[in-house]
This record gives sequence, C-alpha cells and structure tokens, in this order.
Amino acid sequence: MTTLVYDGSFEGLLTAVFEVFEYKYTEVDIVSFSNYHQENIFAQVHEVVTDVAKSERVLNKIKINLGSEGISRLLLVYFSEKPVAEKLILSAVRHSLQNPGKNILQDFGNDDILDIAKICKSVGREIHRMHAFVRFEKLQDEVYFSKIEPDFNVLPLILKHFKNRYQDQKWMIFDLKRHYGIFYDMNEVDFFYPDEIPTKDFRKTENLLHEEEVAYQKLWQRYFFKTNIPERKNLKLHHQSLPKRYWKYLTEKY
Repeated sequence: MTTLVYDGSFEGLLTAVFEVFEYKYTEVDIVSFSNYHQENIFAQVHEVVTDVAKSERVLNKIKINLGSEGISRLLLVYFSEKPVAEKLILSAVRHSLQNPGKNILQDFGNDDILDIAKICKSVGREIHRMHAFVRFEKLQDEVYFSKIEPDFNVLPLILKHFKNRYQDQKWMIFDLKRHYGIFYDMNEVDFFYPDEIPTKDFRKTENLLHEEEVAYQKLWQRYFFKTNIPERKNLKLHHQSLPKRYWKYLTEKY
C-alpha cells in the first residue's frame, strides 16, 4: 500500500492522481496533509508536490472522456469533504480510462460511480438550499453580511450565483464551520481567511448591525407572526421544506 499525501487543493489531488499512473502504483490511498494520520507503519508514504502541468493533463483527460459535466461532478465530490472523496475521484478516472468513449458516470452498476451520484445529489441539494436560505444583514459599514454552516464546503460553488444576483452592493458570506469567507466589493469576489479572528466574533453580529437593519428585522418578524395561521400549521411539512438546522440564521426564526 502506498499513501499519497497532498496539500488538500483540487490541483494537488489531480497531481496525486497523475502520479498514481506515473509511478504505476496499484494499491494506493490518497489523503490530504490535514487528514493524514500514519496508522499503517508498513505503508509507503509518497509526498505529492502540486504540479499545475500534471493536474491540467488529468483535467484535460477527464474533459475528453467525461466532458465538462464530468468535471463538475468530480468537483462536487471533492467539495463534499467526504473521507472517500479522493478514492472515488481516482476510481472514476481509472474507470474512464478503461472505458474510453463511454459515459462511465452513468454506470450505476459500479459501486463507486453510484456513490459519486449520491454525493452529487446531496451537495447539489445543499447548494440549492444555500441559494434559498442565505440571509444578509446590513452592517454599520454598509456591507451586507451573512453567516452559514453548510454540511459541505459549498462556498466556492455558490460564489457565482451571489455575484450575479447582488451586483450593486457590497456583501460578505462567511462559513463558520470552515472559518473562511468570500467578499464582494462591487467589482470582484475574493476569498478571505481571517486566522487571527475567532469564529465567535463572526457569530455575534448584533452590536454591528445598521439601525435600518434592526428596524427591518423587527418588521419582518412581525409580518411572519401576523401572517401565521395556527390552525393550518403543519410542522412535518415545514421541517421537510425548511430543515431545522438552517433556522438559527433566518431572520424570521429569531
């Protein structure tokens, strides 16, 4: 068994996939540095240095065999952060090389391909919910701020949606679970990683809210209270449409 340890980036993962074939490894395990724990003292460790040229060769091969949709699906698997993500991506690449000209991502008789489909469905659902449930709060500095805690690392996957939707205002979305965010300055969207700021400072924003935001939130909460009809309450359906784990960041649920 050979363990390939990479830097955690998608380019690093594709470099590791390339080196599996380059060095003709058969029994392998690909793991990021942050998740690496040497449990098997007999395993050979191969440290992967991210190589853009190698990763692009793998990416181009995936595009030839699986198309742009195939790349998108493997990205969803990568951003799922599942422990088996690297294994599944390597398996998909191997399967596509063994079956050129065939859309192997529809081969649900293969257990790994089936797992990829299930993960893509779950991550896709989370992206859809982020589009629907992200709530912005206007801060005193005129920036609209939102905090999220998605099950998967979907922030890079929802960036384009919010950039296109809110082009006329500055906004920021921060992932509390992974402690990084995206910021839009009305020109470009950039990632930021505030290592020196504790996550709790992003959770508690009550004292940073603009006075207009405070008034708006009270009005919004009052509207939901007044339009609620107790006799028509259906909690089961409500939980299905709006899972409870999202409630803590919805203005109407405060």
